[in-house]
Amino acid sequence: MPPETAWDRSTVAPSRLAAWWSRTNWPRRIQAALQGLKAICPPLSTFYLFFVIFVLSTIFHCHRRLSLVPAPWASSALVVLSPRHLPREGMFTINVRGRLGNQMGEYATLFALARMNGRLAFIPASMHSTLAPIFRISLPVLHSDTARRIPWQKYHLNDWMEERYRHIPGHYVRFTGYPCSWTFYHHLRPEILKEFTLHDHVREEAQAFLRGLRVNGSQPSTFVGVHVRRGDYVHVMPKVWKGVVADRGYLEKALDMFRARYSSPVFVVTSDDMSWCRKSIVASRGDVAFAGNGLQGSPAKDIALLMQCNHTVITLGTFGIWAAYLTGGDTVYLANFTQPSSPFHKVFKPEAAYLPEWVGIAADLEQPNRGAPGHASARAPKSHQRTLL
Repeated sequence: MPPETAWDRSTVAPSRLAAWWSRTNWPRRIQAALQGLKAICPPLSTFYLFFVIFVLSTIFHCHRRLSLVPAPWASSALVVLSPRHLPREGMFTINVRGRLGNQMGEYATLFALARMNGRLAFIPASMHSTLAPIFRISLPVLHSDTARRIPWQKYHLNDWMEERYRHIPGHYVRFTGYPCSWTFYHHLRPEILKEFTLHDHVREEAQAFLRGLRVNGSQPSTFVGVHVRRGDYVHVMPKVWKGVVADRGYLEKALDMFRARYSSPVFVVTSDDMSWCRKSIVASRGDVAFAGNGLQGSPAKDIALLMQCNHTVITLGTFGIWAAYLTGGDTVYLANFTQPSSPFHKVFKPEAAYLPEWVGIAADLEQPNRGAPGHASARAPKSHQRTLL
């Protein structure tokens, strides 16, 4: 019979194994460790609680994010055309230049000229990326790869409609320039308004802001959108175009015109220089609301706010012009803001930019750098002289 070994459980008596185990510290060590873990770790119910909170917060966050995404049918999808099967009747497109206001003008001009000339219209993908998240535009998109293989004929457009644009030669035409004039598309105004209809979530956000405004404790019934364009214009206008930007005097006169016309209006101010607006626009009456963050990088909220107002005050730039055009109602604009010898007159015609019923307040060109009131004359230019009724 082989000799007995210490770890042969088949031959070691159970009593001897139990005695050895009791002489070690393992039972006490394990018990102490378990008690320590129990003291450190929270109850299992706490883990369940945190898990439920995490799941609910994730669902809520995803729902909020998805609510900001337009429905798939809200904007046109990318359209890829084969250069071998181009439309026989020809097609128009347009160069993308500038920010939101410029691209809105380019889109509307392309829309109108294609209709006028019996051509199909396609917009570049970059224009779709700018406009589709805000508006319910319908023009299809020409894929950039296809666009590069089409033998385009460039056609420059002035910033106003001309008779020759009714018969544009060529089949595959790409427009250039900075067209932004109601003279191109005003005859299609209902369709243009439809093209620039806001998505529901964009409009609702603007309306929610307006619903929260109060004038002397009461909810106003008249909303006047105010757009103050400064930015690079502060330097470009005096140095390049021999002109001025809107000053404090112009804004005071414009706002006072609406105060005289309507009972307790509220003025919703948007701008790319909100700090200047807060210092220059008198808000002591309690009827001025400064909206937005004053940055050029978030134009969607600004134009949505302006479009949901009843009337508009604008200064310079195509963004303000479009806000007023889409809003309707009464519009006051800064007029005569350049010297007679300004090269700006070669590329800009006031009568083609501002609707005849809009009211112009002429800028004071003699004192362009001061901030005192009175730097604008209430006299509108003769060709656009109107009064608010």
